[in-house]
Amino acid sequence: MNSTQKDLSEVIARGVEDIVKLYDFSDDTVVSPLSESENKVFLISDPDRADKYVARVNSGRLAYHTPPSVASELTWMMALRRDTDIVVPEVLSAKDGSLVQTITVTDVDKPRCVAIYSFIPGIEPPADELMPGFERLGEITGHMNLHAKSWTPPHQFTRHSWTPDNILNDRLNWGPWQEGVGIEREGLKLLSQAAEVVRNRLATLSTDREYLGLIHGDLRAANLLVDGDQTAIIDFDDCGFGWYLFDLATALSFLEERADVPDLIASWLEGYRRVAQVPADMEAEIPTLITLRRIQLIGWLGYQQQHLEFAREIGADFTTDSYRLAEEYLSHFA
Repeated sequence: MNSTQKDLSEVIARGVEDIVKLYDFSDDTVVSPLSESENKVFLISDPDRADKYVARVNSGRLAYHTPPSVASELTWMMALRRDTDIVVPEVLSAKDGSLVQTITVTDVDKPRCVAIYSFIPGIEPPADELMPGFERLGEITGHMNLHAKSWTPPHQFTRHSWTPDNILNDRLNWGPWQEGVGIEREGLKLLSQAAEVVRNRLATLSTDREYLGLIHGDLRAANLLVDGDQTAIIDFDDCGFGWYLFDLATALSFLEERADVPDLIASWLEGYRRVAQVPADMEAEIPTLITLRRIQLIGWLGYQQQHLEFAREIGADFTTDSYRLAEEYLSHFA
């Protein structure tokens, strides 16, 4: 973290301390940094409360990090807690009933949305123990999809859509995939061919409610908390409208080159089918959805080179592996 980023983090931390006062916390509440990726997350510890809470500060960069969009995200989380047994954080309202606050400190580059919800204990699934967790995740995703099909969002609900056009043309500001780390001319040509095949194949896939609806949008391991037999789903800030099986593709984020991916997919589908059906033509396009997600991540990692150590650690290897995956995809689907 450079000095500018450190200064920004300190300013945002002070802003969160001020925002906490808008909630029903005691004067002795302590706010401390918890984690940082696209968003900054702070732990809220109040000696007068048995439970801990977290404050998530959105980046302000993404097109959907706006107060109405964040409020809609939280509304769906609240509905999932009310209507299902899926373990998600409890959203906390401020004293005035509002769900979303905004940091507008002059030192901050742009306004940031802040939401506060309960802290859920657990750990990210270990990389060598994914198989049973994938089956469980598939079942949980099936329940989320069933809820999306039956739930009627409020009139003011506004979330983005994970369409191929939005992803491949970077309409939501994740980062243009063409500017991924170390992309050279031949690699750009290869990935462009894969992107075109993805567009064409998904253009024929149904968009009715049995295929497409509200999804989490980022079910990678970092957004799962395992505690014994319980798996909690966190970080709904990328939720939007997309094909339901796109959440399988997001669960495989940064795992696509593993040799056991076919087994992980089969395990996920086994869990999913316990609660929901998978149309055959939708299942046939799982590799296409995985390729779409992989291209999306190339852009994200390219943008995050200046911001996240995780992105720098992966570096050009992710792009090189993506070439191989694109070639494999084209050999079967072009």
